[in-house]
Amino acid sequence: MEDTRPKHPIAVVAERTGLSQDILRVWERRYSAVQPSRGPGGHRLYSDADIARLRLLSAATTAGRSISRVAHLSTRELTRMVEEDAVARAARARARSAAREPVPNAADVVERAAVPIAAMDSAELEHMLRRAIAQLGMATFIEDVAAPLLRRIGDDWHAGRSTIAHEHLASATIHDILVEAMRSMAPRSTAATVLVATPSGERHAIGAALIGAAAASEGWRVVYLGADMPASEIAAAALATKARVVALSVIYLHDRARTLAELRSLRALVPSSVTIVVGGRAALAMAEDLGKLGVVVGTTLLDLHDALATAPNDPVERGAA
Repeated sequence: MEDTRPKHPIAVVAERTGLSQDILRVWERRYSAVQPSRGPGGHRLYSDADIARLRLLSAATTAGRSISRVAHLSTRELTRMVEEDAVARAARARARSAAREPVPNAADVVERAAVPIAAMDSAELEHMLRRAIAQLGMATFIEDVAAPLLRRIGDDWHAGRSTIAHEHLASATIHDILVEAMRSMAPRSTAATVLVATPSGERHAIGAALIGAAAASEGWRVVYLGADMPASEIAAAALATKARVVALSVIYLHDRARTLAELRSLRALVPSSVTIVVGGRAALAMAEDLGKLGVVVGTTLLDLHDALATAPNDPVERGAA
C-alpha cells in the first residue's frame, strides 16, 4: 500500500511525475484527479499515493486517453488500464518491427482526417489525431498535420465543400487536443514565459492554440488566455506573468482599424523588452502597419519559431523595460 500521509509540496510532485505544476492544478480543480491536503500556509501537500496515481494518469494520457475520461477511475482500475496499454503497445511494437510498418506520412493523416470530419465523427477524429501525435511527435504534428488540416478545413468551408458545422467540429477537436498538450508539457526549469491570446474582436482561438502548443513544445512556459482579449487585459497579464513574448493570432480581419488600435495600445502598455508577435492569415494584410509599431509579423509556425529563437528565453524582472 502506498503511504497516504500528505508530505510532498507541488514542486516535488511535478519533479517526480514529469507533470507541470499548472497541469497538476488543472487536473485537481477541473477533474478531481487527486485531492491533496493543505499545509498550515494553505500550500498543497501530496502523499506517495497521490504521486503514484498521478503517474498512472500521466501514463494513461500519454497513451492517447483523455484526462476527462480517466480521472474518475480508481487507482486499481488505472493500474490495470496502464498495464493493458503497455502490453498492447509492446505487442504493436513487435508487430510493427516484424512488418516494418513505416511511420505514417503527415500528408496522409491530413487526407484521412477528412473522412471522420465529413461523417461528423469527433471521437474517431480525436483518436486519429492523438495517434498521429504519438507516431510523429508534437512538433511535427503541429507543423505538418494540425496547421495544414486547419487550412484545408477553412478552404473547404469557403468553397462550399463543407458546412460551418463540419468546420466547428474539426476546429474544436483540434483546439482541445492542442490546449491539453500545451498544458501537459513541462517547461524547462529556467524557461521564460510566452503569453498567448487573440486580440479583442478575434473570436477564433484555434490559431492561438497552435501558437501555444508550438511554444510549449520548444520548452517555453505558456500562459494561454484564449480568444477576444482587450489590449489592457493582455498587457496586465503580460506584466503579472513577466512574459518575454506576447504572441497573438488574427485569422480574420473583421475591423482593421479596431485591430490595429488594439495592437497599438498593447505595444504602448508593455515594456519594449517584451516581444510582440502577431500571426495568422490576417497578419500579412497588416504587416506594414505592424512593422511601424515594432510588432513582429509571423504568418507561419516557422516564423513563430524564429521569433521565439531570437527572443531571450530567460526570466524577466517585473516591470523591466
